[in-house]
Amino acid sequence: MYLELQKRLGSRLRSLLEEKFSLRVENIPLETPPDLKFGELATPIAFELARKLRKAPKVIAQEIVSGLGELDGFSSFDVAGAGYINALIDRAAGVRMVAGVEDSQVPKSEPRAPANGAHSLVEHTSINPNKAAHIGHLRNAILGDTFVRLLRASGQKVDVQNYIDNTGVQVADVVLALNKIKHLEPASRISEWIEETQRSGKRIDYECWNLYAQISKEYEDEGSTKQGALWKNLRAEYLHEIEVGGNDVADGAELISTAVLKRHLQTMSRLNIEYDFLPRESEILHLKFWDAAFEKLKQTGVLRFEKEGKNVGCWVMTRPGSKAAEGEIDEDAKVIVRSKRIVVGDQITYDPEAQGTVTYVGKDIAYHLWKFGLLGKDFGYKPFFSYPDHECWISAVHGDEPHPQFGGAQAIYNVIDARQSDPQANVIQALRGMGYTEQADRYTHFSYEMVALTPRCAVELGYDISPEDLARPYIEVSGRKGFGVKADDLIDKLIAATRAEVDARQTGGADAEAGRQRIAEQIAIGALRYFMLKFTRNSVIAFDFKDALSFEGETGPYIQYAVVRARNIFRKAGTTPEEVLAEFAEWAGIDAYLEGEAAEDIWSLWLRAGRRTLVLEQCIGASEPAYLAKHAFQLAQEFNNFYHKHHILTEEDPKRKMFLLATAAVALRELVEVLSWLGIESPEAM
Repeated sequence: MYLELQKRLGSRLRSLLEEKFSLRVENIPLETPPDLKFGELATPIAFELARKLRKAPKVIAQEIVSGLGELDGFSSFDVAGAGYINALIDRAAGVRMVAGVEDSQVPKSEPRAPANGAHSLVEHTSINPNKAAHIGHLRNAILGDTFVRLLRASGQKVDVQNYIDNTGVQVADVVLALNKIKHLEPASRISEWIEETQRSGKRIDYECWNLYAQISKEYEDEGSTKQGALWKNLRAEYLHEIEVGGNDVADGAELISTAVLKRHLQTMSRLNIEYDFLPRESEILHLKFWDAAFEKLKQTGVLRFEKEGKNVGCWVMTRPGSKAAEGEIDEDAKVIVRSKRIVVGDQITYDPEAQGTVTYVGKDIAYHLWKFGLLGKDFGYKPFFSYPDHECWISAVHGDEPHPQFGGAQAIYNVIDARQSDPQANVIQALRGMGYTEQADRYTHFSYEMVALTPRCAVELGYDISPEDLARPYIEVSGRKGFGVKADDLIDKLIAATRAEVDARQTGGADAEAGRQRIAEQIAIGALRYFMLKFTRNSVIAFDFKDALSFEGETGPYIQYAVVRARNIFRKAGTTPEEVLAEFAEWAGIDAYLEGEAAEDIWSLWLRAGRRTLVLEQCIGASEPAYLAKHAFQLAQEFNNFYHKHHILTEEDPKRKMFLLATAAVALRELVEVLSWLGIESPEAM
């Protein structure tokens, strides 16, 4: 409702300014006044036009208001202060818009719903497949999954991708640890170890977590012992073997990365997070994606071969405005392909055709050309992981037919932490340099800051915390050092804590066991997801059990409890929200229940309920799901205030009771819907 009326008023103002002043103003500023007595919408447009029209803002505002006339959905317009224009919504019309199923509210979102023509690709999670997912990965996955839900709610076709770096140094580390620390060679012995680990009920990703931390300590000795240097040399050899493929080390890496990846998908499923496609770096290498991209980069002049300076022998990308653009050597140019020396006697030369190692950014450029459908190559595809309503596919050199079509998106969103801002900017720069300016404009680095722990949370998890760390606002986690919260451990602890609270609040015999466990899971997952979403992306999060699970304040359980409270109203009233709204749609004379000071809180709740599509547009425009989390909390807060102030079930006036029930029905409908966009379920009881 709110967004529709905003657009209606904006359109009328644009037409009026052109008719009355011969001015074309595309963007009409519309604001929400601080108090409902000033109306529901306001515009300072008169102040912006004062210099052009050489009139006082108040005079311009009066001329605009006199020309607005009647506008459907609004009751009146007036001038306030030195030139603000306030717009008052026709309350009865507004209530009908919010209560009814019409164009002012986006239809309830359905997974993989028919698109409105836009095709977006969201890449998120992208955990190295060498150890268990941890709390930092959860912020990435929850942010990405929620944004996918928002895009789909707006009608877009969205592909969800989870990039798997199965040829990277982290995987090489675990294979090296298995070979040299656990003495599991060849790859067939690694396969046996994986099977035995799974049979014994242990988690393969947890076992790899420990191995990764163990070998990381070996590397720390590099500067003081020959053994440390030996480990580093072995790592380089293993990394090369994995990238080349077709050898025992690469086979071991394939076994480990695949087993750990399946565990990652199982972990994320607990949070209602699903994927469509898992592109792997191994296929980007073996299918020669980089070779195709390299030719495009050379042909368009984005890359140049450096013949002198510190980057001699490298293919580099010159940044805009650099010295190289003026013909000088650019020592700070971004290296895309490292040099490869050719030694003949005492002479060292560098052949442009003899490529060295391609950097991470180079492979990422090739991958993003594929994402936009600009590479001229494609993956093979194989089904990998089954969800209740669809299959998740994985890349392959030789895939199955038929298969879904991935890539060729119109817009890309990469959920990658803020520390990767420079590599992301380099990819965008490369796209622009190749002439793909429209694609570069539709490439969004959906960045976010890290997740840490409060000292209290670290102690609750069993870590030995120093007095200095106890005094800090948060403690950083590190998977390499083995200090961190595994995602599954965190989820298990949240469910256990929630189950204790559910048991304390509810009654019932043994038959309630399964129901209570289900409720505990819904509350725990809701608490975790909301905690990760309520902070803006550029905020560092310090996770804390007590804060996340509280039934009071800005938390997931608080909003879920508002839903349960609303459902209880209809259960006790012996009706349903749908029946109430169907009857309410036939009503006349709504105005009587929206007049006077006593009705301000009710009208405020209807207004809040009518903001859903406006908030959706804001979230997508700013790539910021926190706006929706805040809206959900404010809606729950206003509903709870309404619930305490108005005694719905004991109201003696039948018509007023119906109006109050309709208000509760709309609040319930909106709460359930916005929670679903946040990936949070609405329990039947708490």
